[in-house]
Amino acid sequence: MSALLKKNTDLDKVYLIYAGKFRRYHYEGLKQLLDFPTILKNVRDTFLILIGFLQALFIIRKNNPDILFTRGGYLSVPVALAAKLNGVPYITHDSDSISSLTNKIIAPGAKVNAISIDSKHHNYPKNKKVLVGVPVSSEFIHVTDELKNEYRNSLGLSRETKVLLVIGGGLGSVSINQAVLRIAKPLLNSFEDLVIFHIVGIKNLQKMKKEYEGVMEHDNRIKLLDFVDDVYKYSGAADVIVTRAGATNLAEFSIQAKPCIIIPSPYLTGGHQLKNAEFIAEHDAGLIIQEDDIVQKSDVLLKSIMKLLNDDDLRLRLSKNISKIAISGATRKLAELILSESSGGHKI
Repeated sequence: MSALLKKNTDLDKVYLIYAGKFRRYHYEGLKQLLDFPTILKNVRDTFLILIGFLQALFIIRKNNPDILFTRGGYLSVPVALAAKLNGVPYITHDSDSISSLTNKIIAPGAKVNAISIDSKHHNYPKNKKVLVGVPVSSEFIHVTDELKNEYRNSLGLSRETKVLLVIGGGLGSVSINQAVLRIAKPLLNSFEDLVIFHIVGIKNLQKMKKEYEGVMEHDNRIKLLDFVDDVYKYSGAADVIVTRAGATNLAEFSIQAKPCIIIPSPYLTGGHQLKNAEFIAEHDAGLIIQEDDIVQKSDVLLKSIMKLLNDDDLRLRLSKNISKIAISGATRKLAELILSESSGGHKI
């Protein structure tokens, strides 16, 4: 907690409470209902929610806040219920194209249901639903050719270089890592001017270094990275991005107007990445590849990357379309919404 306060100087106080979640895994179906360890954890977490509710009740009564804002994680259930009981208004926010289970539970009591995507899957009352987008770093802006070259210069790349960025989320993706490992050599052989930035995840770097050395000679056109704070430079410099369908990454790359190959994770709760990818596909704003295809068919990802690198018109079309669904200024919109809906009626 002290580390969080030191890192975020705008936070006045941090409280810790117990919380529990209902474990359900996409693609598991009825199997998970018969899994004894999962059942035990769900029963245990029911009691944790009750404890967290009592803790949240005490904290809210002690601080008497003007408003509560929640992103919809499972921690929000006891806090939002405690806020409702104390007459404190609250706002929910969904980053994905579908509502989280938490927000489905607490949304009826919310003053406003903020959403990031104008999706058919958000079944909130029209008079409470507000489109605001996903808050992202201010460093993510629309990338012009001039800005793209500035990013390339900062990374030691030339204007003529073809650049592929592979990113599997904050922790990396084992299946994407392995898929790119299998196709890296033929991909580099096909494009002499190609550089690949592969963000593999903090825990995967050493393992991936050894595996790359095992399938191909050292090639300085492969840049393995564990984690980077300035993703915007790498994505801004890229011609093509291979990414998961996380809401934040998609929001960042849509603001930058980047052509993407999107591989949604099918295993995450509620299948929200599948729905995010579905939204992208409906707007012809990216090439979608399913997880099974990169695991079972090694050439699918290779062909998609080669197609996009070779087709200027396709890249331009995807760039324009993903830019159309971008929502800039989400951070300020949310701040204004929170202040305006608070009991104090504040303004920026």
